[in-house]
Amino acid sequence: MPGSRSNRALRFWQAVLFLAFLAFWHVATSPTLLPAFYFDNPHKAAFFFGEPLKVLARTWDWFSSGTIYPHLWVTLLETMLAFVIGTALGLAVGLWLALSPTSSALLDPYIKALNSMPRVILAPIFGVWFGLDIASKVALGVTLVFFIVFFNVYQGVREVSYTVLANARILGASERQLLRHVYVPSAMSWVFASLHNSVGLAFVGAVVGEYLGSSRGVGYLILQAEGTFDINSVFAGILVLTAFALLLDWAVSFAERRLLVWQPRGGETEKM
Repeated sequence: MPGSRSNRALRFWQAVLFLAFLAFWHVATSPTLLPAFYFDNPHKAAFFFGEPLKVLARTWDWFSSGTIYPHLWVTLLETMLAFVIGTALGLAVGLWLALSPTSSALLDPYIKALNSMPRVILAPIFGVWFGLDIASKVALGVTLVFFIVFFNVYQGVREVSYTVLANARILGASERQLLRHVYVPSAMSWVFASLHNSVGLAFVGAVVGEYLGSSRGVGYLILQAEGTFDINSVFAGILVLTAFALLLDWAVSFAERRLLVWQPRGGETEKM
């Protein structure tokens, strides 16, 4: 019960902080509430920073009219494909190289070189290779997600306790059993830690790809709004992307709680 009360209090103050931010934004960009603050043009702040009420109204108009649904579906599809494919590849390659020291030593300089590359610059190349449809956006998102998951899986497998491995081998565990019951569970907590960052990067890949060339997607809507200096629509698009990124992050957290039931929580550790 004390824990639930503290959680409710935390949510309350988070909501207060959000409302305070909206109130400050509204007052700071209103040409009538703080006219003395703007020396040359009272409408300049609203032009550069938008107005929260108009941003919310534009978001509501998009959803009520159904305008945004085709664009949102394309962006979410690109994001989910990049997230799933990048995670699967990162998990598979991370396990392989962590369990194969020879291959890891051989490929180490190449992996470091690819990771150090600013992968956003690959977007035009992917556009040439895969066209301007969703494939080029997914490819860019995969390159962003892959390395985050790969390095976490690689480190998680390498951090497996030697004592646990020795005991499992003494009990007659095969390499397949070690992989299933020792290596993968050890890596899972590292994997889920990386997935929270991977969700945002998958969105980055999709939106950047839509910026560089597309006719659909929330990134395309934002680009069109920027072309007409419609800052309220730009912030509305950012708001929509942020909301769905948080939703996907919540889904990852939900899956983490379901799959890592063996891992003690902070409160459980204190009770022990």
